[in-house]
Amino acid sequence: MARVFLLMGGNLGNVKRTLQSAQQLINDRVGAILHCSHRYESEAWGFSSADHFFNQAVEVSTDLSPEEILNTIQAIEQELGRDRAQESREKELTGARYASRAIDIDILFYDDLILQSDRLTIPHPHIAEREFVLTPLREITHTKHHPSTGLSIDEMLQALRDKSNQ
Repeated sequence: MARVFLLMGGNLGNVKRTLQSAQQLINDRVGAILHCSHRYESEAWGFSSADHFFNQAVEVSTDLSPEEILNTIQAIEQELGRDRAQESREKELTGARYASRAIDIDILFYDDLILQSDRLTIPHPHIAEREFVLTPLREITHTKHHPSTGLSIDEMLQALRDKSNQ
């Protein structure tokens, strides 16, 4: 069984209810949720939005491959109201790289696997740049180290905070 860390988040609709539904669907379709962080509120990252995001990290025990997890979480996102076509239209209109969404589920880590494919990069390439990822992740794992850099979650979070204070 692999240990997978996922980040769920969204800023449209009833996000708290959507995150609860996502947890249940992940538990049913991906694997047993071992740990779940509190929900954290943050401003949009990489674009402007009046609607704040709520984010939550989960640790899952699974026998699915990374590709199978990706397919499953994308199906869950769609089922819970994610509209990628609408997001694309919004990004095209605003020129932003990101857009508001009902739900987003990202694979952060899959054991200590390092994977680069056309569809998937593990570990998630922006973990160390995003406090809204590191804060909930830190809540559920103190011992996890980034397999490429060797940095712990605490070290990545401290480096990010030090950089933002400069």
